[in-house]
Amino acid sequence: MSKERARRRAVRQAEAERERARRARKVARRERRRALLRRLTPRLPDRRTGRLARHSRGERAGVVVLSLAALAAIWLLVDPLALRLMLIVLMLLVLPAVVVIALGRRT
Repeated sequence: MSKERARRRAVRQAEAERERARRARKVARRERRRALLRRLTPRLPDRRTGRLARHSRGERAGVVVLSLAALAAIWLLVDPLALRLMLIVLMLLVLPAVVVIALGRRT
């Protein structure tokens, strides 16, 4: 009885070892493929420097969209031309402060 259990255990262990080796070959093949793909794929350098690099593309798009919406609202809702121009200039002057306050990284 003990010899039979030992033989079955040996078969089980051999099967587990073959499975581990197969899995290791599969992982190694996947890693080689990924490394090759990384080498072959051209990457653009990260050129984000300066003040705009601090914000993500979505944040910058949000600032532009909201600014254009405010500009359109001023242009459509305010009637005198001089007041329109003054409000637009005021908006452009205040916009950097609003961006810093709204999108500040300090928490």
